[in-house]
Amino acid sequence: MVDLDAAIGFVVAYGDAVERARLSRLRTGAPAPAGLLDAAEAGQAPGGGWPAVLDGEVASVDATCYRLAELDDLGGLSRPAARHALDWLAARQLPDGGWDEDPSLAGFAPEWATPGDPEARLYLTAYAGFWLTVAGLDARAAGPLDHRVGGAYAGVVQAAAQALAAQLAPDGSWPSFLPAGWLAAAVLHRQQMYYESARIQAVLADRIPEMSPADVAWLAATLHRVEVGEEQWLLVAARRRLAETQRSDGGWDSDDGHQFDVHTTLRAIRACLPAEPAATPVGPPRVPLQPSARVLPLPRPCRRSLRPRCPRRRCPRPRRPRPRCPRRRCPRPRRPRRRRPGRRSLRRRCPPRRRPHRRSLRHRSLRGSFRLAGPRTGATSPGRPRSSTCRSRKRAPGAMPQV
Repeated sequence: MVDLDAAIGFVVAYGDAVERARLSRLRTGAPAPAGLLDAAEAGQAPGGGWPAVLDGEVASVDATCYRLAELDDLGGLSRPAARHALDWLAARQLPDGGWDEDPSLAGFAPEWATPGDPEARLYLTAYAGFWLTVAGLDARAAGPLDHRVGGAYAGVVQAAAQALAAQLAPDGSWPSFLPAGWLAAAVLHRQQMYYESARIQAVLADRIPEMSPADVAWLAATLHRVEVGEEQWLLVAARRRLAETQRSDGGWDSDDGHQFDVHTTLRAIRACLPAEPAATPVGPPRVPLQPSARVLPLPRPCRRSLRPRCPRRRCPRPRRPRPRCPRRRCPRPRRPRRRRPGRRSLRRRCPPRRRPHRRSLRHRSLRGSFRLAGPRTGATSPGRPRSSTCRSRKRAPGAMPQV
């Protein structure tokens, strides 16, 4: 994690008055003194841009964008000098949507601003398009019906985005310098060309471990300025890289020498500060639409729409939460599972045949294989089995038994 307190202390200790005013603007949003703003705007050419050298007469696209970056940190992007410079940039756009330096600067221009160089031309197109995009975030609208991204410079920025997208390779690379990548990604993102912007960001993510701290700070500050989102994956990776490369005194190394370490540190602070709330759009307030005098009645719903709908149609029935045991590690007792009867037990069985009930004889001596017939006599009294030769004969009613 970046140590912002140490970085702020480094700027306070080694920065000049302008750099400390930039820090105060980034932290608290306090307006910079008018004298510092006038000093930052000094040397502006009559046409609106700033020359690349002191007391120069020819304005440079690269130098103008650099001055706009300083004025943005000081909160002076809405001043007349900055607006004059933005109008000059919009007027310098070529028919194909790009920008190029004046041919008279070919003798002493750096390699990234050489007139006629295709790589420098792509870099200047991304740089100028970025600052016109930033100015369009808070600028006045071009008209009451113009809702394009970029405000008053919407058409200029849209043409620049098309020119940048046409130069991209299928793998997302670009034939220009490294800073042109994140500047073009920011312009394409604000123009809602998210696919082209994501292709560039994927290439930049692979190169972040090899970038210098100054390049990483510039990349992160650029994406943060166009409001790509705090959780954007490339911005998170850049902040992690800044945390790894921060020095013990709180600053970061610059590629242009130690005299620019404070400038690099200010870019890193801008990249790591939380996003500011959305600014109120500048311009006349919108007039609400007046309702007409005739109020039309609302259509009556049909009978089908008045029928009660099943509550389970759209909203599922809430399930009852499972009871939990008060003891955390005590397993929840489970109910014994009922087993279904098998097929054999489900078969219908025939009831057993009922046998006739025989009354058992009470006495042990009467359990033989004989039967009683006739009245009881001495021979047939209990305890005396009947002789096998005795047989019962039929007798007429009223006849005396034979002895």
